[in-house]
Amino acid sequence: MAIKTKPKRQPKPGQPVSLRILGEYLDLSPATISLVLNDAPGVRAIPQETRDRVKNAAAKFDYRPSFYARSLRKRQTFSIGVLVPELSDSYTAQVLTGVEESLIEEGYFYLTASHRRKPDLIEEYPRMLMERSVEGFILIDTVLQHRFKIPAVAVAGHRQIPGITNVILDQHRAAELTLRHLYQLGHRKIAFMRGGSHSSDADDRWECLKTVAREFGIAVRPELTVELKLMVSTPELGYGPACELLQRKTDFTAIVCYDDIAAIGAIRALRDHGLGVPDDVSVVGFDDIQSAAFHNPSLTTIRQPLHQMGTIAARVLLQRVRGQNSVPHMLSVLPELVIRESTCPPRETPRRSRRGSH
Repeated sequence: MAIKTKPKRQPKPGQPVSLRILGEYLDLSPATISLVLNDAPGVRAIPQETRDRVKNAAAKFDYRPSFYARSLRKRQTFSIGVLVPELSDSYTAQVLTGVEESLIEEGYFYLTASHRRKPDLIEEYPRMLMERSVEGFILIDTVLQHRFKIPAVAVAGHRQIPGITNVILDQHRAAELTLRHLYQLGHRKIAFMRGGSHSSDADDRWECLKTVAREFGIAVRPELTVELKLMVSTPELGYGPACELLQRKTDFTAIVCYDDIAAIGAIRALRDHGLGVPDDVSVVGFDDIQSAAFHNPSLTTIRQPLHQMGTIAARVLLQRVRGQNSVPHMLSVLPELVIRESTCPPRETPRRSRRGSH
């Protein structure tokens, strides 16, 4: 007499496949299937034929483990919240590549929110991300006011806030590299473009520039100082302030810009006023964004290791999430001066702008 075998229960079309349904199909316990699919300790006790059946069935029905079940079991969501000013900004993008690579290697996912430097969004987005159970925050060029209930790491954060680790550039070293380069070329009449209060690096970078300028005997003159006011990530950021400098009709042979985007805008303004770069005015940027080397002229700039800073931020945050409390409050990285075409020695007789107003 032939032995009747129990008919296999096929999942219904479109029905999500669970461990229970796979178990009914294979006539195996969900625990056995879980051991095989997770390659858990003890799986060697299961016959190879059974392991192959489980894996073939999982592939056949496109079985995917439940993320939520895994999260509940381990009491983790494997998710990180990332706050940025603007996703299209080159600075942000380069930091994010380092963050992303490190998190992916560790099996973490990240949720990104762009606050566009609006204080209400800087307050609201962290609450929304915590409602989605992120385990920590990475904050890129974001001005913070208070601590969070979960671990957080700030890239370009300078405020001493309990519970937040700051990954920063050595701004004093950056100022030394910038002004020594211009000083050695022979520049003494130097204009400065400082960042706006909305940028987390602005105050520290400005104080370091003033300190180093005093050490070199370079005067930081009010009439040769402008502040960025727009909250944009386009060359317009530096175009208006550079025009303002030129309209004051005070001679200068070099300009130190807050960042590369502002420097590109400044070069356009100088050219629109009939001045050449670097023949009439040398221009120094900051960050070394990807387009800096390909601009005409290519930008002399301070290189921030942005990818490395993102990598450090992700690594440190995961250490804190995992309870490793030996992480220092502040981690500093070193800048590098990249000399390109936008700087040269000053003219012996400065050429004035052909267009006093624009």
